[in-house]
Amino acid sequence: MKLKSIKPARIALASAALAAFLAMPAMAQDADHPKNEKLKVACDLGFAPFCFKTSTGETTGFTYDMSAALAQKLGRPGVEVTDSNFSAIFAGLFSKRYEMIPAPTNITTERASQMLFSEPYMPTGLGFLVKKGGKIANIEELKGKALSVNNGSISDKWLTDNEAKYGFTIQRYNKNADAVQAVMIGRAFANVADAPVSRYVSTQTPTAEVAYVLDGGRNFGIAFRKEDTAFRAQVEAALECIKADGTLAKIHEKWFGVKPDAASSMAKVYPGIGAPDFEGYDATPHKAECK
Repeated sequence: MKLKSIKPARIALASAALAAFLAMPAMAQDADHPKNEKLKVACDLGFAPFCFKTSTGETTGFTYDMSAALAQKLGRPGVEVTDSNFSAIFAGLFSKRYEMIPAPTNITTERASQMLFSEPYMPTGLGFLVKKGGKIANIEELKGKALSVNNGSISDKWLTDNEAKYGFTIQRYNKNADAVQAVMIGRAFANVADAPVSRYVSTQTPTAEVAYVLDGGRNFGIAFRKEDTAFRAQVEAALECIKADGTLAKIHEKWFGVKPDAASSMAKVYPGIGAPDFEGYDATPHKAECK
């Protein structure tokens, strides 16, 4: 009789402990992503047209507008931007200074082993920006030339990996605007950045032009901490909604002057959650409920 009276109590205690354990991820999620607070994101301010300040000090750009649209879909009251040099942006994510990185971040195998990615939202490549009249017919012509780059970017990695092969030298800057200026004053021959950035800079700088684009077949994705699977799923659903209703296309047209290719990752909604063919991808079927 004594055993029978104790056993239910033990079962109840164990059940309560299990329930508390299972609730811990949800509690952590709420603590890291409070629904009544602004969505905390990071971008490299000064990296036009993605994220920069106006003459009156207001933050604007493609990344900001996309983040604001996502926050609205998530029911969050706006966006709070943390300015971070790209060389330090991932460390800030891991230390929870912000919730995600919507700034233009190439989805790569190496990065996917360290963080989660959303599905792709913009195709990209490497743009080589030069002073007007500069010519680049092929990569081999860069031998002996100085190339400027934003420190820590995917462009920086490509240059580092290919410096010895093609014989160019690298100048690294903490802001892409400074890397562009190095070309304009003749300190460097070309600035290497994501192609959309290079094209935008050329429209804003009469003395500059994009001489060459190297298509690497890459896409930008939103980056999250490894443990943020539930939050990633929520943001991805919001991303799919702003693709489906045309909001993302309108933001693209606003900042780049053209409508995105309807077959590109700007409009395509991918199956599963995350970036297909990369670590962290969840192939479970889902359908975003858009309001």
